[in-house]
Amino acid sequence: MKVALVVNPFATRVSEDRLAEVRAELERVAELDVLLTERPGHATELVTNACRGGFEAVVVFSGDGGFNEALNGLESDVPIGFLPGGGASVLSRALGLPRDPVEAARQVADALAAGRTRRISLGRVNGRRFSFAAGIGLPAEAVRRVDALGRSRDGRRPGDLAFAWAIVRALAERRGRLEPQLEIEGYGRAAAAFVANGSPYTYAGPVPLPIAREAEFGRGLDLIAPIEAAPLALPSVAARVLSGNADDRRFLREHDLDRIEIRCDVPLPLHVDGEDLGDVSSAVFEAERGAVSVLV
Repeated sequence: MKVALVVNPFATRVSEDRLAEVRAELERVAELDVLLTERPGHATELVTNACRGGFEAVVVFSGDGGFNEALNGLESDVPIGFLPGGGASVLSRALGLPRDPVEAARQVADALAAGRTRRISLGRVNGRRFSFAAGIGLPAEAVRRVDALGRSRDGRRPGDLAFAWAIVRALAERRGRLEPQLEIEGYGRAAAAFVANGSPYTYAGPVPLPIAREAEFGRGLDLIAPIEAAPLALPSVAARVLSGNADDRRFLREHDLDRIEIRCDVPLPLHVDGEDLGDVSSAVFEAERGAVSVLV
């Protein structure tokens, strides 16, 4: 079996020693070509070329940003696996793989040998695929705040606790009300939109933050949208959002949707899988049901 291993050498948990161990696990069952990314967006190109080059499977050793790029490069129904190389690696963890990349590689190798895959859905917003989460306003602002923290001296990005803390800080700094600033077609006004393709939406260390508890990789998209809140209610809103208990009248909550259309009063930040896509005035989210075969 001919397999492409796409590696982001700049990811937090990728090192020469780990890569050597990952290679050894995969080479037990496959003829392996190792492809290193060199710049943002390169994983998309590498995966597209692998699909066109006759590879029978693709494995990605990266963080969630690299996973997202790889999914956007798939041009055919080639099975794909994800090895956790980032600080959070939400996708691989949500799919049930171990946090240790070598152990994950062992499981993916076994899946390759057995031909074992799982069919999952993806989301798409304004043409960009995402695997587990996207959002406009508050969730994307949190992603932007985490990015602004930069990397440590050893190249590591802030851990997955940083996202939850950024949500709390963003709400705490709103001294006035949390007010509606976007329109969700068919559902009404809201202050922000969390769109989930699976659960959890992210992690805080070892703790999953479901946000949209009912979201599943095999279904459509889930929507959680805080409508508004007075200053004294902001801590409660933050707690309910992060815990997945957004079930009162302060939230719009919808399950298993095929399409979500949003118009913003002013341009607002948009993110997919923790990647900042800049500010947008509108966004169309769509479910791609049964889009890819994942090695699990």
